[in-house]
Amino acid sequence: MDFTATLLFFALFISSIQAVDPCGSRPQNKDLSVIPIYGKCSPFKPPKPESWVDTVINMASKDPARLKYLSSLVAQKTTAVPIASGQQVLSIGNYVVKVKLGTPGQVMFMVLDTSNNVAWVPCSGCTGCSATTFLPSASSSYGSLDCSLPQCNQVHGLSCPATGAAACFFNQSYGGDSYFSANLAQDSLTLTNDVIPNFAFGCINSISGNSIPPQGLLGMGRGPMSLLSQSGSLYKSVFSYCLPSFKSNYFSGSLKLGPAGQPKNIRTTPLLKSPHRPSLYYVNLTGVSVGRVRVPIPPECLAFNPNTGAGTIIDSGTVVTRFVQPLYEAIRNEFVKHVKGPFSTIGLFDTCFEAKAEVELPSLTLHFEDLSMKLPMENTFLHTSAGSRACLAIAPAPNNVNAAMNVIANLQQQNHRILFDVANSRLGIAREACN
Repeated sequence: MDFTATLLFFALFISSIQAVDPCGSRPQNKDLSVIPIYGKCSPFKPPKPESWVDTVINMASKDPARLKYLSSLVAQKTTAVPIASGQQVLSIGNYVVKVKLGTPGQVMFMVLDTSNNVAWVPCSGCTGCSATTFLPSASSSYGSLDCSLPQCNQVHGLSCPATGAAACFFNQSYGGDSYFSANLAQDSLTLTNDVIPNFAFGCINSISGNSIPPQGLLGMGRGPMSLLSQSGSLYKSVFSYCLPSFKSNYFSGSLKLGPAGQPKNIRTTPLLKSPHRPSLYYVNLTGVSVGRVRVPIPPECLAFNPNTGAGTIIDSGTVVTRFVQPLYEAIRNEFVKHVKGPFSTIGLFDTCFEAKAEVELPSLTLHFEDLSMKLPMENTFLHTSAGSRACLAIAPAPNNVNAAMNVIANLQQQNHRILFDVANSRLGIAREACN
């Protein structure tokens, strides 16, 4: 091959590489991409340039509001729906999925939330919403839902007038600082190649505060208005996801819907259910080990109580795993026996130490009924951008949380396949490279 031909070959090779869109869809794959909220493939950008560790710390600083909100819903025995946050910048809601709503489909990047029963999007003309909104007038399949329909009761819609029919309007508050009003509507929802007709969702017309998702939220809970319930036999109440690391700028994880393509040999633990908060995915956490030591834990820190909402949940919208104070202190006290101090606090993490390459750090293992989840080092520790210090990446539950609830959060779930088999009340966990 002469010099000119060689140059031409490499020019074509480089141009073909550049033509590949790392964020593009893969039509042959039915899985939905799960994108870190501040990744390069997401339309949302962090409030300022920062290291990924600082981004995690800033996102995790919003965890207490989410935990307080979830636990207060349990204590109040209400079916009001928690939502992931964000207006111009998301503060709660760390992964988005790209869907199409309407006919023809309008692209929306919706927050993935396993603790939510309902979907909603900002609609055109919305007061206080972000620039990207859904246009009902541009969809031939859009329709409003009447206040007399049972779906209106599910979202606690405002009462119908004494005579005649009216659209279903409802209001909702979030995290104590945000509110929205919406009307209940239906339209076609497209997830890769699957189309769910007459999918009911909230069409938001006004918001206040900074905790409403900028392009909507997709509720993956167990309630009658969730995606699982509305898709009926299509997905048979089965889904799984693999969440990529927040460091994976150009990579995405996957959301698998339905039993097809799910891992066959995966260990599972029973899914538990609280009648007062039926959308939450409770599991039976039986213990925690630091290294080879099973941490002594008071039984009441682990016990599931459907009447109070106490217990342990798996949640996609909380960043850092939170344990009730006695459980967290027991874990921390065992951990500091294995690592040389002094210890300091960085952000919400109070167990930060000098990170030395030659020092072997103890592993953290979560024991559930019928399975154990040994966390890899990257799911257990956060290293500062300079690399000189590392922090144990768990935290205590905030003091203002009413129910004794432990939350297994997305930082600890990253690079694992989490299988929700709601039909058989099982949750599976297996290591997988999500990137």
